[in-house]
Amino acid sequence: MAKPTRMAGGVLGGLVAGTIFKHVWKLASGKPEPPEADSTKYGWGEVLVAAAIQGAIFGLVRAAIERAAARDE
Repeated sequence: MAKPTRMAGGVLGGLVAGTIFKHVWKLASGKPEPPEADSTKYGWGEVLVAAAIQGAIFGLVRAAIERAAARDE
C-alpha cells in the first residue's frame, strides 16, 4: 500500500476507532465521556480499564484496515 494511502487509512481508522470507543464506553459505564488518564476525578481501575478497551478497539480497527488493504505480493 502506498504511503499516502496508509496515512489516510490511519487517520480514518483513528477517527472510526475513537467514535467506536466513545460509544462502547458510554454503553459499558453509563458515563458520557471516558476518563482522562491525568484527571484526579477517576480511580486507577477506571482509567486502566478505559485504556485497555481503547487500545483493543484501536488495534482491532487498525488490523481490519490493514487486512482490507493487503495485497498478495
